Amino acid sequence: MALYVLREAVARKLILAFLLGITWVLILMAIGLRLEVVDGALAATRLFGGPLGIEVNAVDVALRPVFVAAAYGLFYWGLLFGIVACADFAPSLLSPGRIEHLLALPLQRWHLIAGTFLGVMTLAVGGALYGAGGLTVLLGFKTGVWMPGLLQSSLLACAAFAPVYAVMLTTATFARSASLSAAFGLFALGGGVVAGKRDAIAPMINEGLLRDGFLLLTMPQPRLSTLASTGAALAGAEPFVPGVLGLLLVGAFTYALAVMGVGCWWFEGKDY
Repeated sequence: MALYVLREAVARKLILAFLLGITWVLILMAIGLRLEVVDGALAATRLFGGPLGIEVNAVDVALRPVFVAAAYGLFYWGLLFGIVACADFAPSLLSPGRIEHLLALPLQRWHLIAGTFLGVMTLAVGGALYGAGGLTVLLGFKTGVWMPGLLQSSLLACAAFAPVYAVMLTTATFARSASLSAAFGLFALGGGVVAGKRDAIAPMINEGLLRDGFLLLTMPQPRLSTLASTGAALAGAEPFVPGVLGLLLVGAFTYALAVMGVGCWWFEGKDY
């Protein structure tokens, strides 16, 4: 089923469009970005001929803000692109005519849900590694410094996409609507960002029922904004707590499995 989803993406030219878009951005950066390295120090930076004011510093130190910004951009723009690009996969697979064909195969219904999820996540991982790897290679050739943190950060972005797409996939089992699936994906993304900031937001809410309700609603949500900041720390070779990262990943995948469990339960009881 996962291979079926990948073939569907190839048929729609989605993979080609995605790769061409990332390649075009990397080409523009390769042409427009000039990094002058002198004795292991970054002496000057120019973007399309315009100088960018920086202090002379060791290359690996000077590039940290670049990798941190790239990690944040990859995380949030990647999630937004994934939501829009993958919103129609599950609704189209569950559309009349196609769903009868799939259900006639020697597969259990939950295989369709799990296979669709694995296929989409394979696309997400491939795209994230291609973009992050291309930027890492580009900066490595220009500066001679190879920092693999952006690749690790891209995998965290994929981990954050898992609970978001689980919500989108489960939504499609209730209503075959790409727009509704995308809307719930955006809602899940926003909820995860807020959940990561819940400790900072809660004191701004008046004590009582309203604050308790906010804490209760955000408690099961995956901490996506915290994953983003951890990915940025990885990309910039900054310190972070490994135990916290493990808890974040466990929370994200547990949430994804729980939401897909609801989708499988509902899907099993539907008549087509």
